[in-house]
Amino acid sequence: MDAFGSYLKKHTEALVKDVGIEPACEITGKSKATLGRYYSDHDEHADRFMPIDTVARLEEASSYPHVTAALSELKGITLNFDKSRRNTEREGGVNSDVIALSQRFAVLMAEYQQSIEDGKITMNEAKRLLKETLALQQVLINMKLHLEDEVQ
Repeated sequence: MDAFGSYLKKHTEALVKDVGIEPACEITGKSKATLGRYYSDHDEHADRFMPIDTVARLEEASSYPHVTAALSELKGITLNFDKSRRNTEREGGVNSDVIALSQRFAVLMAEYQQSIEDGKITMNEAKRLLKETLALQQVLINMKLHLEDEVQ
């Protein structure tokens, strides 16, 4: 098995163990043996990987998106994990998202204006700007999900 497959299998195992083998079986409708094959490093299971819909169901129940994080790392992408998981509880609608978007953008611009007053952005100012940028990104994600809900 190549390093790519081994890496994914380790993270698949971490996902199943995070959820727990019994709950994972209930969530996925798969047996312990089947789940075990997905992360087994034996040669006969080297080409067997967990289906993406199964990963999604388990990651919904897990404390961390183990397989999604592993896939992004393999591609050189960094994820920002939002422990609040607000995108699963999408209250309001597009109108409230537009208002939140305007408010977040105003806060970001105020932070930016304050940061560049002396012509230099310090490390602390950059951290505040990054925090506001990530909050703005979360609002956009929620807005995207609301729009997708309305289309369906």
